[in-house]
Amino acid sequence: MTINGNAVDSTDVLIVGSGFGGAITAYHLAAGGAKVTVLERGPWLESNDFEHDFLLGSSYTRVFDFTVGDGMSVLGGNCVGGGSVVYFAAMPRAPKFVFERHGGIGRRMWPSEISRDSLEPWYDRVSEALPVSKQDWNDVSYPGGLWAAACNHSGRTANPAPVAVDNTKCTNCNWMMAGCRFDAKRSLLTNYLPAALAHGAEIRPLHEVQKLSRTEDGGYRVHYNIIDGEDYREHTAGGTIDAKIVILAAGAGATPVILQRSEATLGAMPHGVGRYFSGNGERLNTAVLNEDRVREVLGLSREDGKAYEANQIGKGPTVANWDHLDGSLPEYERYSLEQLYFPPGLGTILAQVPGADVPAWFGAGKKEMLKQWKSWLTIFLMTEDDNEGVFGAPPPTGNAYRISQQMLGRGPLSYHPTENTKHGWALADAECKEIMEKDGIAKVAPWTNDVVGAYTVHPLSSCRIGDDAGTSALHPNHELRDHPGIFVTDGSSVPGALTVNPAMTIAALAERAVPGIIRAARERGVDVTYGAPSPDGGTAGRKGVLHLPLTVGK
Repeated sequence: MTINGNAVDSTDVLIVGSGFGGAITAYHLAAGGAKVTVLERGPWLESNDFEHDFLLGSSYTRVFDFTVGDGMSVLGGNCVGGGSVVYFAAMPRAPKFVFERHGGIGRRMWPSEISRDSLEPWYDRVSEALPVSKQDWNDVSYPGGLWAAACNHSGRTANPAPVAVDNTKCTNCNWMMAGCRFDAKRSLLTNYLPAALAHGAEIRPLHEVQKLSRTEDGGYRVHYNIIDGEDYREHTAGGTIDAKIVILAAGAGATPVILQRSEATLGAMPHGVGRYFSGNGERLNTAVLNEDRVREVLGLSREDGKAYEANQIGKGPTVANWDHLDGSLPEYERYSLEQLYFPPGLGTILAQVPGADVPAWFGAGKKEMLKQWKSWLTIFLMTEDDNEGVFGAPPPTGNAYRISQQMLGRGPLSYHPTENTKHGWALADAECKEIMEKDGIAKVAPWTNDVVGAYTVHPLSSCRIGDDAGTSALHPNHELRDHPGIFVTDGSSVPGALTVNPAMTIAALAERAVPGIIRAARERGVDVTYGAPSPDGGTAGRKGVLHLPLTVGK
């Protein structure tokens, strides 16, 4: 295609982002015969590129995006594979009550056609594709076992979490959060993305999408900048790609910003774009262990001394307490507690001294506490919030004003927790404290919100699906309201907090969205069919969706 004598890049389907929402749709559309192009703002790293250090410019700083907002900070992935490269691979399914939540809108938040039961076959497909496995106690790390023992000692229950980890490959190197050089963590680099490439999809790293505009034939033009591979503040070039279908999967902190910036060329956005953001109700507590009491009360110790000597980043969340995932409880009183070991840096800054006067994240007491950091256990709380986040005016480029060469930026998100959200945090804090402080096992305090506000590693809901046009940006099939041919399949489409890690639900929703996207693509002249197996060729996970036509539109 040429315009005024100049060649114009074009594709059938343009996908923004390569995390769960982007990789899953890329695979199915490419396998169905569409020409698929994926633009990813971060670098493309392979197994051997993941380094075990914290140096500036290492893989650790290259693959993260930490955006500080007004009252909320978001930590996410910034690389091919997105959040799957830096997540801890915990893959629980959302509880049934989540889909019936009303939140702050006074009515059911989720589309009426989606429930836990209706989503179950799509969960099955993801579980087969990654795959997800149920751990047993032999797979659990020492800190996970300690958390389980503390829960049991206080009369609570604990469960090994389902994970996307191949434990036969895991070396317990304890650098799980910074990618996996052994391919033990089943990130999207090991399944959907290579399968998409095998079917002809093209992935372009270091391409940051800025906005969309319309083409004369009813399609869309995607405008991007090329990012310098070392200094993300620098743009080395730019360009456009025309597409018949656009799928936004840039993450809940970036997708709404792209759409807001596109208003000048596309027209007004639905009210839900950039509103109703949820941090998945997340909060962190630090337990400073008394090693003697752990040994005396729980009967646990490690021969090499400090309980966490080898866990500078940890094996990830291996054990969770789900006692309060009870649908009979009122909203904002349901939550999960998950063992975690967070790396030094952000974790050591935001941790507060247990029992000290507030603020307690700095000072002499904190200095003494830091001497014990290898004996810290972090408990991850996932509660129900009120979707109170709102995005302000977008920055000139990207999703944030870049502050440093890599990783750090200042974003337009504003988040001020309601009393409902604070109530959920307080209950979960109290439960965590009661479990870990029983019989002097540890001293516990929540992380401070005074430094970077609240914080989340699982941003959700900033362009959510729903039945009500007034409170949702997307139709239940993930198509942007009033803008046919644009779909959103990342965490921003999830209506609200899930009380558990959201990756499994984001992936299941993306799988569910694919047939509708293929129908829309066929209506726009793309010769594409539906019916690809799992990336490894498996078909068992398809049993629950065999009622769908395998060649949609034919």
